[in-house]
Amino acid sequence: MKSSQITVLFVVSEVYPLVKTGGLADVAGALPQALAPEGVRVVTLIPGYPSVLDTLSDVETVHTFEDLFDGPAQLLHGRANGLEIIAIDAPHLYRRPGSPYHGPDGKDWPDNAVRFGALSLVAAQIGAGQIAMLTPDVLHAHDWQGGLAGAYLRYGGFERRARTVMTVHNLAFQGLFPASVMNQLKLPPQAFSIEGVEFHGEVGFLKAGLALSDRITTVSPTYAAEIRTPEFGMGLDGLLRVRTERLSGILNGIDETVWNPATDPLIAANFDARRMAPRIANKAVLKRKMKLEATDTLLFGVISRLSWQKGLDMLVPVLPTLLATGAQLVVLGTGERALQQAFADAARIHNGRVGCVIGYDEELAHLIQAGADALLMPSRYEPCGLPQLCALRYGTLPIVSQVGGLADTVIDLNEMAIAEGAGTGVQFAPTAGMLEAAILRTTALWRNQRVWRRAQRNAMRTDVSWRRSAKRYAQLYRELLADRRK
Repeated sequence: MKSSQITVLFVVSEVYPLVKTGGLADVAGALPQALAPEGVRVVTLIPGYPSVLDTLSDVETVHTFEDLFDGPAQLLHGRANGLEIIAIDAPHLYRRPGSPYHGPDGKDWPDNAVRFGALSLVAAQIGAGQIAMLTPDVLHAHDWQGGLAGAYLRYGGFERRARTVMTVHNLAFQGLFPASVMNQLKLPPQAFSIEGVEFHGEVGFLKAGLALSDRITTVSPTYAAEIRTPEFGMGLDGLLRVRTERLSGILNGIDETVWNPATDPLIAANFDARRMAPRIANKAVLKRKMKLEATDTLLFGVISRLSWQKGLDMLVPVLPTLLATGAQLVVLGTGERALQQAFADAARIHNGRVGCVIGYDEELAHLIQAGADALLMPSRYEPCGLPQLCALRYGTLPIVSQVGGLADTVIDLNEMAIAEGAGTGVQFAPTAGMLEAAILRTTALWRNQRVWRRAQRNAMRTDVSWRRSAKRYAQLYRELLADRRK
């Protein structure tokens, strides 16, 4: 434990295992525990969805709001899955069916601006020391849902405020709402400016966080560089270039207790980097589960949102090439209807060669990581990516686009890397033609089992934990507090 403890308020819209729709929840669930050995106490502020309130233990009410955006609310302090939690129990905002962001019909909740404005407002009040039970040193907001916290702190007239960090997990999701929500959000008129929350005539939650936070981070060094360019900047590249000195990229990690091939209860046989034989058992189970032919052939896996961003539309037209090599494919994911249908059709047409499950199944995700030979991630852009980190941990070689965190975490098995015994996967430019070439290169590598096994061992020895990144976050927090004292 470091000599002086820092208290950080995480502001998140989801956290594993209480509520999860994507990688943000995994980060929010694992990073606080990795920060503890660095002398950082993390308290997580999250909306009081039913799944959150049902999971909390040791609950006490620490604050009551008579009116939080047109309804009563209270702050509940408790614990869940080793995390210290403050949940905003506001039934009129959060106690409803569906996901955190969408109703059962799949459409955005029409009051999302207010729902996540409330999250940001409460965060700001805690960050300003207005809630008796907690006075954090740092307010750390994640993605657009917490982006207005900086605005409420800036325009709230508070005498004291915590230092602020804004982390971008995916710049594509910006939280844009009509200017008419300004009155509902209870922000002063001067906040609607280019220096504040205004973004092309709308209220931009993420833009506000990027403009008004003391520091900005994103989830890989390469993505931090990419988002300062027009190609990847989603209209925010100019602002990010202006704030370059305040921007840094810190790689995500994975929870090694959840993703541990030596002890994983969701796979057929546990294994480690010295014993690859149990992978054969997992591969056989996976093939039976996905109704694939029991042949000794290269098995590609996909665990992904089926979307344009993830590049899965590029995989469909190159499937004939993949299958012509004799390889097989398993797909687990949900997303765009046309892509769901395309992979379901491929499984029907190529029965025994292609398997497909539309949806998400945690046990099957673990089995694919433990039983497939290679994991395909042809993303057009990828801030960090977590599946390739899990793949490395399990000895499934990642076949990835050379973008964002994929470029930062996978060492390409090029000729020099093979000669030095250093590769862990295959990288390629994110086009259909280069994906096809990468598949052919992977099948050639598969034929040389000596090289393949060495790459698997390299992959499983890769440090994909949060340890190094937790140290960097702790250093960032300490730098912020040192700046304040100057």
